Amino acid sequence: MKAYMQRMGRSLMLPVAVLPAASILVGVANWIVGMGVSNGATTFLMNSGLAILDNLALLFSVGLALGMSKDKDGAAALAGLVAYLVPKTVLAKESIQVLFNLKDLTDVNPAFNSMGNNVFVGIIAGLVAAEMYNRFSGVKLPMALSFFSGKRLVPIMSSLGMLVISAVLLFAWPVVYGALVALGEGISGLGFIGAGLYGLFNRLLIPTGLHHALNSVFWFDVAGINDIGNFLAGQKAIDSGLAIVGKTGMYQAGFFPVMMFGLPAGALAIYQCARPEKKKVTASLMVAAAFASFFTGVTEPLEFSFMFVAWPVYVLHAIFTGLSLAVSAFFQWTAGFAFSAGFVDYFLSLKNPVANQPLMLVLQGVVFAAIYYFGFRFAITKFNLMTPGREEGDGGEMPDVETSGDGKHAAMAQKIYEALGGGDNVTAIDNCTTRLRLQVQDTNAVDQSKIKATGVPGLKVIDAKNIQVIVGTEVQFVADEMSRLHQGGGHPTTAQVEVPATEEVVKTQALYAVATGRLVPITEVSDDVFSEKMMGDGYAVLPTSGEIFSPVAGTISNVFPTKHAVGITTSSGIEVLLHMGLDTVDLGGAPFEVYVEAGQKVGRGQLIAEADLTAILEAGKKTDMIVALTNMDQVANFEITEAKEVQKNEVIGELTGK
Repeated sequence: MKAYMQRMGRSLMLPVAVLPAASILVGVANWIVGMGVSNGATTFLMNSGLAILDNLALLFSVGLALGMSKDKDGAAALAGLVAYLVPKTVLAKESIQVLFNLKDLTDVNPAFNSMGNNVFVGIIAGLVAAEMYNRFSGVKLPMALSFFSGKRLVPIMSSLGMLVISAVLLFAWPVVYGALVALGEGISGLGFIGAGLYGLFNRLLIPTGLHHALNSVFWFDVAGINDIGNFLAGQKAIDSGLAIVGKTGMYQAGFFPVMMFGLPAGALAIYQCARPEKKKVTASLMVAAAFASFFTGVTEPLEFSFMFVAWPVYVLHAIFTGLSLAVSAFFQWTAGFAFSAGFVDYFLSLKNPVANQPLMLVLQGVVFAAIYYFGFRFAITKFNLMTPGREEGDGGEMPDVETSGDGKHAAMAQKIYEALGGGDNVTAIDNCTTRLRLQVQDTNAVDQSKIKATGVPGLKVIDAKNIQVIVGTEVQFVADEMSRLHQGGGHPTTAQVEVPATEEVVKTQALYAVATGRLVPITEVSDDVFSEKMMGDGYAVLPTSGEIFSPVAGTISNVFPTKHAVGITTSSGIEVLLHMGLDTVDLGGAPFEVYVEAGQKVGRGQLIAEADLTAILEAGKKTDMIVALTNMDQVANFEITEAKEVQKNEVIGELTGK
């Protein structure tokens, strides 16, 4: 569960990263409007920020679906979008009106008012979509339904899963919402203690989205309090008896010391508790999130950064918030807001006649800054909580693995993947700053000596299912290559090629030239990954035309997303890698047109791709068309020793599979 929550917290960092900018846009616009200026520019700024903040649940759904999926595939993100749209539409007020045959839209239970941007529902949708992707992205349906197999099945299953959850929420959500409203009405008569309890539950309920139920009791006119409305009405509310100086605003004032002072101080504590090598990254997040909290009162960027990965700190934050509201209510220091409890609204509320000794909230804020800083720092260090920058397994600075071109990453990834046990053992591939974080069926099945032989600085077995391989700062490239192997089923290892114990199975297959040009031994390729046969023996053609043909008959095992390489497996288990050009991964697939896909059977000499040789050369790359036999232990008697001119599809040798 701990590891799951940490993955969840890391996954939320992607959508959280966009929130500070949106918060500042809204804050600036709100500031200008509060100064009495309202025009097209303020509307433009306000709506630019609200476009993000008003779709926070959708961002969380997509971000979680992508981050929690086993290989971070875009299909998971699409499933997250679909998963969230189902409850958003099914549980919308207009839909509820029809479902329950209500006469008027106002008759719809107010519990469904917040479904358009319910963070709790967004989080559930993202987790459901990720689980559906992890379970169904590799499922093959019967031929009649084959179009919906694999990744196409994931959004369908996600929508069905969320439809069931929506049906549950249809009846359960109003009950929970009603209970919270009743709780709010019950504590509203407890004076400053009630204000403190409200602050506590307000923060605790944010992860579920149910804080809106409490807010409706204290901030609006559900129970006759209407704290925001009466405060903003100013002198008019005082004259009519709706506002009482020192009382009205008591359910808002305590948030100012927290959002303007407490949380930024907590952000400082989180930064100082980060690992030395991660402080720069942590600082960038904490500074932006703290500024958004202080200036605009938007706390989501900061709160969601530790809400799940270090939930005890979040509980501490909720307690401190309750304490702050209780203190300000006890001393009757009040201020209010139209948007949130940041500096913008605080400054604007200073001229409101309902505000009572608002400058004392600054003094309270200084005190709470100390409380937050020392409270957060003690909890984080005492209980070793995984706040941003303290993630387990990231360790210290690791030396980089020496690399030479994109082929090095592919070679290392394949060797590590095979040493892990390939697709039969590997269940999930992830990475942090310097390490591959891998989940396997059984770590005892991992060949650690083979992994160390690749030159990695080290590895660490966490438990029976988890192992980490220290690679260095190039880890992302190795992880990407391993993910491609895993998605395509990987290259079969020796153990996957069944050989009878009593007799040797021998199959001979012709090897064809992949293009018209000059045939050269692989030792003459100007990339030591290939010339030193790290990827296996083979050959290269220096092409004079861009038509590229299959060197063997077999099945396409994988097509690299950048289109520069294609893997083929023959019927006898020989693995052939066709690598088009050197360092052409940098070109993003632009010079290539690939006509095959993973799982497709190809004949010998079949046209499988076209390469724009001119574009490759203009980009400063070489056009060598390289064929490497990546499992030489399955090949006997293969060698090309001399250069010569060849035509496309010309037989240049034979492969004998053992």
